[in-house]
Amino acid sequence: MTKVGIMGGSFNPIHTGHLILAEHAFKQVELDKILFMPLKDPPHKDKTTMISDKHRVEMVSLAIEDNPHFELSRLELDREGTTYTVDTLSILTKENPGIEYFFIVGADSFLMMQEWKKPKKLFDLAKIIVANRERLNMDLLKKHYDYLKKEYSAKAIFLDMPNIEISSALIRKKIENNESIRYMVPDKVNEYIDHIINPK
Repeated sequence: MTKVGIMGGSFNPIHTGHLILAEHAFKQVELDKILFMPLKDPPHKDKTTMISDKHRVEMVSLAIEDNPHFELSRLELDREGTTYTVDTLSILTKENPGIEYFFIVGADSFLMMQEWKKPKKLFDLAKIIVANRERLNMDLLKKHYDYLKKEYSAKAIFLDMPNIEISSALIRKKIENNESIRYMVPDKVNEYIDHIINPK
């Protein structure tokens, strides 16, 4: 069965940490490819700080264009209304019955997944890949996983990867302060921000 990872997020903007996480997931879980899926209307994000859909899509495309196992998906962007992970997975599994899906999350999100829409159905539709990028206590994560397995029959895989201290919020702050973001984002994304989004 084909194994496909889903890297969802606002990508506001996409940065090196996203790419490192996706590459670790691809290698460690032996995935066939990873879909980068920008969110259109994430229910938990501050809309006032969101870069436009057009710019976020273009930056994701630039960031992943040289990696043959990374692919852009517009599935959530092209849907109407607030997007929920369980709805996206329902669409994907219905359209692609021969694919096994793996949803990639950070440790902080993993600890909150019982509060997501229809968690039982979500865990039925995909395995979860967890990146401990917040340096959270592994014992805490394993204890929470035991709870999710018991309550929702969840299946999770924990990545072994370095902590990446980069966030989209930090990058936006640096841009606002006219500070360098070189190496925090791919070179082509840096150029796009400099020339298209925030021209000097």
